[in-house]
Amino acid sequence: MNPSTAQARVIVDELVRNTVSHVVLCPGSRNAPLSLALSDAETAGKLALHVRIDERGAGFLALGIAARTGRPVALVCTSGTAAANFHPAVLEADRAGVPLIVLTADRPPELRAAGANQVIDQQHLYGGAVRYFDELAVAERRAGQNAYWRSQICRAWNAAYGEWRCGPVHLNVPFREPLVPDTGDGGGGAAGGVAGGADWYEPLDGRPRGARWTELPEYGALPSFVVPSARQGLVIACDAGVHAASEWAAEHGWPVLSETGGLGLGGDTAIPGGPWLLGVEEFLAEHKPEQVLCIGRPTVFRQVQRLLSDPAVEVLLVRPDADWPAPAHNVRQVGQWFDAPTKPSDPEWLARWQCADAAAVEAVRDTLGREPWPSGLRVAEELVHGLPRDSLLVVGSSNPARDVALVGGRRPDVLVHRNRGVAGIDGTVSTAIGAACVHRGPSYALLGDLTFLHDGNGLLIGPAEDRPDLAIIVVNDDGGGIFSLLEQGAPEHRDGFERIFGTPHGADLAALCAAYGVPHRRADDLEQFRAALAPEPGLRVIEVRADRSRHRDLHAALRDAVTAAVSR
Repeated sequence: MNPSTAQARVIVDELVRNTVSHVVLCPGSRNAPLSLALSDAETAGKLALHVRIDERGAGFLALGIAARTGRPVALVCTSGTAAANFHPAVLEADRAGVPLIVLTADRPPELRAAGANQVIDQQHLYGGAVRYFDELAVAERRAGQNAYWRSQICRAWNAAYGEWRCGPVHLNVPFREPLVPDTGDGGGGAAGGVAGGADWYEPLDGRPRGARWTELPEYGALPSFVVPSARQGLVIACDAGVHAASEWAAEHGWPVLSETGGLGLGGDTAIPGGPWLLGVEEFLAEHKPEQVLCIGRPTVFRQVQRLLSDPAVEVLLVRPDADWPAPAHNVRQVGQWFDAPTKPSDPEWLARWQCADAAAVEAVRDTLGREPWPSGLRVAEELVHGLPRDSLLVVGSSNPARDVALVGGRRPDVLVHRNRGVAGIDGTVSTAIGAACVHRGPSYALLGDLTFLHDGNGLLIGPAEDRPDLAIIVVNDDGGGIFSLLEQGAPEHRDGFERIFGTPHGADLAALCAAYGVPHRRADDLEQFRAALAPEPGLRVIEVRADRSRHRDLHAALRDAVTAAVSR
């Protein structure tokens, strides 16, 4: 057995022992030892292998799988720009706290020094975005390496998932030729070790009974607690911990607001119209919380940031890392979880928030009911109410992330995922496909047209790969609709707006889907859209064409309606 084959088979075997069950692989020559070992492991039923030719999309596919399973996913590529194309997904995994084990193949040092083909500097390629980096020593024909290889995989797994905070790690693996097994080596990965290792200098077995080489405590084993102490408080739940926050708030009488509106929120304390209420200055002046228990990292709404920046409001943050959001640098306490308050709740406080919430949600519903089909908000409203039970909804950044929250629909039976670590549109199609691959139930994604086009290669799935049951709803308003809601969308900036912010593209989404062999349908009226939401097997795209020229006026009308309803 040659050294590269031995090293790759041991790495894959130890990944499996460290509970890695999904691996995303991009083809290449230098990573051939890992590719062959992974293929053998999949054949043996030890892991699920996902093969993609676009490294950027592959990174986000791995991110989606890891985010939904909560377990580290390995991501493998060859050397050069292939490794650089993982960087956007690594950045998102860093900020979102998603465990990835990135394995980049590389040339050995003597080839780098010689200016060999397909060589870049891959050491610390991802900078501070990874929890751990190591370059494995080049495999050699000598004893003593099995323990080293297995130990480094355990170190990487622990850094991705272990004692502090989930996130990405990077192992750079230089391989010398030969890059394929010697004749007669056979397949890799026996039950207790690595097949074909009889001619190696030492046994290549792992620990007995499939155990890890080094046992380490799992992430969150010793949580620290945040303890609220006010009677009139507010919970803001940002993706993680929404269900636990709902249960806690129901017991202690604090209203719960979410950046996804009513999606995922349950219980009587849920305030689906919260994003609107925080924007009504008169209401908030009379109902300002003493403390805000913020779970996760808020990224969508400016009104949430304003509340957290208020010096009169104490902020308690549940986020298990050292990189916590602090708009006014006034966070009083940071922990991994939360405990009971030390003061009794105020029942009238909760009742006032519930009354205002009901008025806000009704005002939004009435205003949207008079709005002609379609608009991004109308699509979001119909989608939120029309999703089957136990659905997964992946929400794109920009307008979709706001729209699903602003329509006020309460759906505690829906699971939501958003790439809000760095809040970009990059890789969202691939993320949705990855998340849907491991979700047990119907899956949907709500994306804008630019988000969809930016990751069109995510639709490129080989015939041997799994295609999840996923409906991708694309609200196509021919450009960047979000900018019309921001300062640059004001009438005084009209000159030049379309070219540098609106960015119309005129792309034919049906033709794009046809090129990738993905079913596409248009939903030009409300009945067509409702019918299109019925669960179907496989991957499909539902396009809704909208007019973004109405965005700014519609949001202004909704703000006025909510303000009037809450002020009555």
